[in-house]
Amino acid sequence: MADKGVVKRYMVTPDKHAPLHDRKAISVVRQSIEIIKPDGYIDLGDLGEWGSVSHWQWKKKKKPPLEYLMPRIEKDVNAANNLLDEIDESLDKVNVKVKHMCEGNHDAWLNGFVEEHPYLPQYKFPNACDLAKRGYKYHPMGEYLKVGKLYFYHGHHFGGQYHTANHLRKLGCNIMYGHWHSMQQDSVTHMDGPKSAWSIGCLKNMSAEDNAWLGGRQHKWAHGFAIVDYYSKGRFTVHPIQIVDGRASVWGEEIKG
Repeated sequence: MADKGVVKRYMVTPDKHAPLHDRKAISVVRQSIEIIKPDGYIDLGDLGEWGSVSHWQWKKKKKPPLEYLMPRIEKDVNAANNLLDEIDESLDKVNVKVKHMCEGNHDAWLNGFVEEHPYLPQYKFPNACDLAKRGYKYHPMGEYLKVGKLYFYHGHHFGGQYHTANHLRKLGCNIMYGHWHSMQQDSVTHMDGPKSAWSIGCLKNMSAEDNAWLGGRQHKWAHGFAIVDYYSKGRFTVHPIQIVDGRASVWGEEIKG
């Protein structure tokens, strides 16, 4: 069907944490890309888990020499690139040229590793994932991307139980993010009009085995992504899509991961 008044459409995906991504959820995302055929794509960061360069792993242990770490780092780099290859394959299939990568806090661990080992610049996040070669515009952690009247970033600046309300209070603008792995929305009307904040979940495997650091604690994580339709003067409508048990409904079609 021809769009009537929609000038462009974006698809936005949250935290994947490769190699800990949920394969069924990623399959739903890929199929949805090919149905939606967006004009642009935004990745909200934490593409990889990057456990190999996490400083948390050495909290109770002595850090080993670099030659011990390198095979693990290479394994993580390969996992993130393999996942990005899959997503790019679907984006290329429907000729998506506008692509953005908003660096997440896990992704930035790679940059911290390079600061410690400045002779290995190839492991900075944008270099390790060949973002320029892939055609992504890279946005460092904490940088806000604005498309129309909606801002995007990873989501780590403001938290709390009601983090969407907190983002609205602190930023006073329309904002979409990931980071917290939960789906949440809040809205407020200011003198200059209504504003909303969206947290669009994650695409990480939510099994206890892949999230041992939670210690079995229950959480409110959810798999999801968003479709954003833009029309006149930068106005937009957000369509959050939740993925449940590897399945979602997109434009009246059930997608099975």
